[in-house]
Amino acid sequence: MTYEQAAALLEKYGQTQVLKYYGELSPEGQKALLQQIGDLDLSLPELVKGADGPKAFPRGHLEPLPNTMTVEEIEKRRTEFEEAGCKAIREGKCAAVLLAGGMGTRLGFDHPKGTYNIGVTRDLYIFECLIENLKRTTEQAGGKILLLIMTSDRNYEETSAFFKEKNYFGYDPDYVRFFRQEMAPCTDFAGNILLEEKGKIANSPNGTGGWFHSLKKCGLLDELHERHIEYISCFGVDNVLVHISDPVYTGAFILSGLDCAGKAVKKADPMERVGVLCLEDGKPSIVEYYEMTDDMINLRDENGDLLYNFGVILNYYFKMDRLEEIIAKQMPYHIVEKKIPYLDENGGLVKPDKPNGCKYELLVLDMIHLMDSCLAYEVVREKEFAPIKNLTGIDSVESARALLEKGV
Repeated sequence: MTYEQAAALLEKYGQTQVLKYYGELSPEGQKALLQQIGDLDLSLPELVKGADGPKAFPRGHLEPLPNTMTVEEIEKRRTEFEEAGCKAIREGKCAAVLLAGGMGTRLGFDHPKGTYNIGVTRDLYIFECLIENLKRTTEQAGGKILLLIMTSDRNYEETSAFFKEKNYFGYDPDYVRFFRQEMAPCTDFAGNILLEEKGKIANSPNGTGGWFHSLKKCGLLDELHERHIEYISCFGVDNVLVHISDPVYTGAFILSGLDCAGKAVKKADPMERVGVLCLEDGKPSIVEYYEMTDDMINLRDENGDLLYNFGVILNYYFKMDRLEEIIAKQMPYHIVEKKIPYLDENGGLVKPDKPNGCKYELLVLDMIHLMDSCLAYEVVREKEFAPIKNLTGIDSVESARALLEKGV
């Protein structure tokens, strides 16, 4: 992109401030800034221009999800599911996407979150836990799973170097790919794009729902076609007990004939702060805890069980062909108020102590809602859910260590 092209584009969207310091940059810095402008989706800031701050998306008619497979039902058909899942894995039909763009900021760790060492008597990295879980799956199935690791711009180099340094924790590097998540510009509340340096636009990863589009943009979709991949799971970096594409889950999903599946745990209590699988206007969706009415929270069936009872744990399965169908559709961006460092009018860096602007995120829940059907697949919380979000307390390094030590 030339300077003239960039200036015309920014003029069209009322974002000419992005070039304010262009003349002060080195030739390399100018080239880098023009590249950033060319990569931007300048339509995103229009979502808040002229609005009184971020708006919540209106929800449709919500009702319980009918396709729920409980632990008891899974156990009755375990052999059937396992055989189907092992067969698909052996035939090379399965791939898995690790969402690893985050940093360990809340752990006081300014490096990729997956490189955090949670070991006590020996080194044990979050990434190592995940790879060991994946190796158990492939050993059980007698086949291999292509692992696609999505990073952010900020942690791509360090993440890929870490895996190489650790020899991929014993996983076959021919079955590992790294790709960068697409970024979205950060703005003030009026929709004006912010600069974090004179030659660098303030931006952030575009959310968990952007992984398939990012994968395609990085050229990995062609490889998925060449490998005849039919099923793709995706999971987050936080959960050290995550069972990745395990054969029983894989088989249950395939035999269900549904478009997607989500692992879920029974809520610890009605008020637990988790998103819940449901139907929205007749299509699968996820309702966040803060969107539920008191009636929804406490609604029970004839057995006394909560009807909105299955909290998601960011472990989903999708049919490849359905993902390709929905990628052509525009998913809604969610606007989130955040504290965003920026350059003020005098070029000084400001680090705000309260939210001062907006980030734009796609969420995986909207990928679910674009599908026609979804299987809620119940797992035992203590065996498959040990998220690490904090150093201590609930969902922490401490609680994850305790569950790992149980060896469940």
